[in-house]
Amino acid sequence: MHLQHTIKAVIRPGEQSGYVAECVEIPVVTQGATLDETVANLSEATELHLEDVDLEAMGLAPNPTIVITMELETVHA
Repeated sequence: MHLQHTIKAVIRPGEQSGYVAECVEIPVVTQGATLDETVANLSEATELHLEDVDLEAMGLAPNPTIVITMELETVHA
């Protein structure tokens, strides 16, 4: 069995302010007022979600890395 070493996440602007982060493979969603806060919250929420689960059963290798993609709004000049 091939275990995944990364967890993909997407950060996008919030509807009214700040940012929202959501993992693709696991049910983790969080938010923050700044990008730094959002990334810190995502890391903490992911760690808490995974602390009592069998990573191998979820197809994850030990200590997976979070890979973040940022969605930006289109700005027209």
